[in-house]
Amino acid sequence: MSATATNDPFAPDGSYAWFRLAISILLSTLGGAGMWAVVIIMPAVQADFGIDRAGSALPYTLTMIGFGLGNYLLGRVVDRYGIVLPVIASAVSLGAGFALAAVAPNIWVFSLAQGVLIGLGTSATFGPLVADVSHWFVKRRGLAVACAACGNYLAGVLWPSLIKWNLGTGDWRDTYLLIAFICLVTMVPLALALRRRPPETAYSASPAPTGFHQASAGLSPRALQMLLFVAALGCCVAMAMPQVHIVAYCVDLGYGVAPGADMIAIMTAAGVASRLVSGVLADKIGGVRTLLIGAVLQCAALFLFIPFNGLASLYLVSLIFGLSQGGIVPSYAVIVREYLPAREAGQRVGLVIMGTILGMALGGWLSGWIYDLTGSYQAAFLNGIAWNFLNITIMIFILMKGKRRLAAAV
Repeated sequence: MSATATNDPFAPDGSYAWFRLAISILLSTLGGAGMWAVVIIMPAVQADFGIDRAGSALPYTLTMIGFGLGNYLLGRVVDRYGIVLPVIASAVSLGAGFALAAVAPNIWVFSLAQGVLIGLGTSATFGPLVADVSHWFVKRRGLAVACAACGNYLAGVLWPSLIKWNLGTGDWRDTYLLIAFICLVTMVPLALALRRRPPETAYSASPAPTGFHQASAGLSPRALQMLLFVAALGCCVAMAMPQVHIVAYCVDLGYGVAPGADMIAIMTAAGVASRLVSGVLADKIGGVRTLLIGAVLQCAALFLFIPFNGLASLYLVSLIFGLSQGGIVPSYAVIVREYLPAREAGQRVGLVIMGTILGMALGGWLSGWIYDLTGSYQAAFLNGIAWNFLNITIMIFILMKGKRRLAAAV
């Protein structure tokens, strides 16, 4: 029953749900510093510690591993105890992690701070928040999930700009201390605004199934979960190449750090628009079809990076890439909520999100390793395209399996 019919502000899709969504977006934007800061300072860290390109990508890879594991582990905590304690722990962990990284004497201490404290700290502000938001919406769940996931990309707009500005007046260590302070003093009070638990009815509420949903529901939960995990890994190995290495790529081409940081901001700003559109689309055609559309468009955008490496061309291709891939990750969460048990949403969304993040971690490291082998990013882009085809293949398999079951039922 809708919030309009009950006049209950705390009912699914009610006024409190939208307020809660707004707080979640703010928290995700703030906590997303852990994912984006290390990308912007990568060239400075490489120079400071005297390491190669693959070595400078290692802290990002460890951050993504910690981020991925945290999404699953904290998702389980959210299922049992709610979202508040994980987000407060996230704020403390981010503050400690950025502070420790700022005084790191070598790449190993820096990588440890990134992987354990910053990676785990960032995780509570993505998958667990998305799962929590999903319990408060039924009719607009796809849009709400997409909005919550936008915080991660809004972080990609906010933090690169702030970091780039601060690097103009100080070094990367001063910048990390500033981020530590901001996360700690803002995230704790925001987390306390989320103390209300979802109504019991939220755990049984789900969208009315379409024929496709009914057909593909015949796939076992374990099989679907495994397929989604592998697909998530593939799509984000591909996604990592531009997002992780675009700053270093611009430096190699002679354009400097600033244009690369601007391109990340463009990608993520366009990704916000893409996520909102995908959320509306998922409410109409389902998560699988929405994800497949995004995967095909992302693959096409990756091809464009290969022939076009002029400064103006890279700005344009970055915009196209952001518009293409932004809706992919939240579509996984929508699929989980369409087909898998609501009471396990935290851990199941967290597991799929972990797949996307491990894909980003693997893709970030692989791209640096391929660059060191070949002296060019061209082969790294081709590697990303190959992984992207794996994601597309799995989505087509799920879609065709659903159509065959629907035909058999008729």
